[in-house]
Amino acid sequence: MAVTRTHRAVATTAVRAPLEIIEVQTISPLDAEVLVKVEYVASTPLDLHQADGGLLVQHPQVLGDTIAGTVTEVGAKVQGLAVGDKVFGFAWRDQKEKGYQEFVTFPEYLLGKVPAGFKLSEAVTVPDPLVTAFHTITKDLELSLPWPRPPDFSPQHADAPVLIWGGSSSVGTFILQVLRFYGYRNLIAVASKSHHGYLSSLGARVTVDYHDSDVTDQIMAAAATSSGKAGPAIPYIVDCIGSMSGSLLHLAKVAQSGTTVAVMLPVIVRDASVHEAPVYAMDPGAQAAWTEGVVVRGVRTHFYLEVRLFLAVKKDSTDDNVRTHS
Repeated sequence: MAVTRTHRAVATTAVRAPLEIIEVQTISPLDAEVLVKVEYVASTPLDLHQADGGLLVQHPQVLGDTIAGTVTEVGAKVQGLAVGDKVFGFAWRDQKEKGYQEFVTFPEYLLGKVPAGFKLSEAVTVPDPLVTAFHTITKDLELSLPWPRPPDFSPQHADAPVLIWGGSSSVGTFILQVLRFYGYRNLIAVASKSHHGYLSSLGARVTVDYHDSDVTDQIMAAAATSSGKAGPAIPYIVDCIGSMSGSLLHLAKVAQSGTTVAVMLPVIVRDASVHEAPVYAMDPGAQAAWTEGVVVRGVRTHFYLEVRLFLAVKKDSTDDNVRTHS
C-alpha cells in the first residue's frame, strides 16, 4: 500500500484571519510534470486581496503563484529538466501549483531554468510581472510583441504615447522594459519623484509625479510634444495601481475617445483599515466617469494561458500528449 506524502503549506482559512500552516498532500509528478522543492516564493497583491478581502477564495486556500527552487522528481515524459536543476515559474490553477508550500507540482512548460549567475531570490521576482507585462500589452492594449522578436522588428505604433501609471511598481518597470525592448519610444511613466531617474534609465521619455496637483496637466503636456496625429492624445494607458480614487479618477481625465485603458484588477474601491475590510470591483469601466469611446479593460493575468502568444510558446515546448488550455 502506497504511503501518502504530505508537506506544509501557508493558507488563508477565513477573511482577515491570521494565516495558518496546514498539511497538504505531496503530488507525485506524472508524464510531463515536475516536483519542485520551493525555496523562494514571491508575494503579490493577489495574496493580499485573497487574505484580507477574500477575493476569489474558497477557504482554506493555499496562497502564492510564483516560485523558485530545486527539482526533486520528474515525470516520465519530462525532456528538458532533471533532478537538481534550479528552476523558477508561475502557476496557480490547482492546489499542487500554489506557491506558499514546501513542494509544488508543475507542468514542465511552466518552469524555466535559472540562468547561470542569478540567484533563486532574484529569479523569483521575474515570472509574475514579466508575464503580466506581455499579457497586458498584447491582449489588453493589442500591441504587437512577436516572440522571438525579429531582428528588424519596428512596431507600427513605436511613437504613439503610452502612459504607465504606477511606473515604479514591479509590473510598471517590466512594462517599460518590454516596450523599450520592442522599440516603443514614447513612454510616459507616473511615479514618485524619487523613482524618476531609474524609470528614465528603463526607457521612460517623460516622468511625472502623481503627488503633483497638476499631474494630469503635466501628462497631457507631455503627450502634446509628440508628433501630431489623428486620434487621442494618449492612445494607450496602463494602470498598474487599480485604485478608484488613486488612479482611475485621474486617468479618466486624460483618456479620450479612442484611448485603450488596461487596469490591473481588482479595482480597489475602498482600502482596508483596522476595522473595515477592503471593497473591490472587477469592472474598471464602471468605477470612473470615462469619456464616450474610451475602451477600458481589466487585466486578468491569470488567464494568460489562453493568449495566442503563450499558447504558441507552450506548443513549442511540449509534446502532443500535454493538455492545451484554451
